[in-house]
Amino acid sequence: MLPLVVITGATSGIGAQVAKDFSAAGHPLLLLGRRTDRMTSLNLPDSLCEGVDVTDLDAFKGAVAKAEKEYGPVHCLVNCAGVMLLGQMDTQDVGEWNAMIDVNVKGVLNGIHAVVKGMKQRKDGHIFNISSMAGLKLFDNHAVYCGTKYAVHAITEGLRQECASSDVKVTVISPGAVETELLSHTTDDDVKAGYGDWKKTMDHGVLLPEDVSNAIMFAYKTPKRCCIRDIQLAPISQRP
Repeated sequence: MLPLVVITGATSGIGAQVAKDFSAAGHPLLLLGRRTDRMTSLNLPDSLCEGVDVTDLDAFKGAVAKAEKEYGPVHCLVNCAGVMLLGQMDTQDVGEWNAMIDVNVKGVLNGIHAVVKGMKQRKDGHIFNISSMAGLKLFDNHAVYCGTKYAVHAITEGLRQECASSDVKVTVISPGAVETELLSHTTDDDVKAGYGDWKKTMDHGVLLPEDVSNAIMFAYKTPKRCCIRDIQLAPISQRP
């Protein structure tokens, strides 16, 4: 059996597609998300579906321990869980800022903490952090969301440097506009409408989850000597 892969945010979008692709390649999976029914409905073999909030470190570590007992050590973590709550900083509910910081930043840190020590000890493993083009460029109504994704870039690079001598690969994936449920999280109807109009300006449409998953699978399959540090991908007609 191939080694264990842990995927957060596996209930929909990029996370669900990554789960399907790693399963098709023959890997056992630990799928983490708050909507367990969504993960079990994927009906993937050799998969453990745990209703874990990534902001809960103890629950995260407990799920990893449970999966490792059944399938062996974690070889790959894909931190997909994220929320996008867009708005103006003078009017947005501060609770939405906290939610983005908790999931997009602390959730990534919790995933790293749960697996990286064992990977370094075994001198093997690969951690993927899903950031965004919003971690490289500023967009209207995205100030705090961009801040969380800029943080993911900094955390990923710091982790990569720490892991370089331990043969653990670390990769950040930065997609542009992707057809997922992320926009539905935003509570400002005007901002959502504007974002939807922006997506319609792209002649060939936005990315699909499989485009992002293909990039992850490519980076994961590279030889031991090669670490792909950063992948940026966006719709061909996306300008920023």
